[in-house]
Amino acid sequence: MNHEAALRAQMLRIGHLCYERHLLVGMDGNLSCVLPDGNILCTQAGCHKGLLTEDDLVVIDRQGNKLRGRGKPTSEIWMHLACYEERPDVKAVVHAHPPISIAFTIANQSLAQCVLPEVVLTMGVVPTVDYRTTGTLELADALRPVVRDHDALLMDRHGAVCLGRTLLEAFCYLETLEHTALITKTARDLGGVKTLDPDEAIKLRRLGLKRYGGPPSAVAKADEACTDLPQVCTGCSGCKAPSPTGIAPRSELRMARVRSSAEAIPSGVETIILEEVLKALQT
Repeated sequence: MNHEAALRAQMLRIGHLCYERHLLVGMDGNLSCVLPDGNILCTQAGCHKGLLTEDDLVVIDRQGNKLRGRGKPTSEIWMHLACYEERPDVKAVVHAHPPISIAFTIANQSLAQCVLPEVVLTMGVVPTVDYRTTGTLELADALRPVVRDHDALLMDRHGAVCLGRTLLEAFCYLETLEHTALITKTARDLGGVKTLDPDEAIKLRRLGLKRYGGPPSAVAKADEACTDLPQVCTGCSGCKAPSPTGIAPRSELRMARVRSSAEAIPSGVETIILEEVLKALQT
């Protein structure tokens, strides 16, 4: 099997896995990879990834012109091309609509947190890009500064974009992202999310960048004080709006529990005591 044939087979398999793992539905999502000649193999517009076949794959050049295949290339090809332009080290891009991850963006909650060791080790944090109309150059341009520094990102209301040296690597980032969203949501439902100790997060990220690599800009920061975790480990959540991240500091979680208890107690001495406790926690 030649190299292009192997990439085609892998794209079909990854497309099927995206559907089977509930990371997209219907005609959602799109995949692409770089061929040996430098052109781009991508899914065509309006194809079902769970039923993806060879006829659904299209070859385009770096300007988006179709060279081979049936139908039209995905309407979001500009997003893929922007990723390849900004990251010459990247050879594959997977865009899907993981439901829990998207729900975080709709709820205005950030996943740019150091919570799970294996995620910090391999991905750092996952930023969210502001909303732009799908399939536009405006959206592609909004991704450019973010993909330079990250292998996985979320687009507000839209979905995830994951980059890799192979299609499998990009898919693994996507799968890990949705798994992280599920764990984070479950922890919040159970009472709150505790982040990693800052020193441990930095230690993990430094180890991951040196062992597994990552965006060249991130690898270059492996020995810096906070690696490529700007402000995440020094008091800021790392997202654009630190306070409404949905991942409350431990003191806020304690206050929430006390408030909940206060609501269940009738007025009187107990209420006065609880009010004093709340005041103390706020200071």
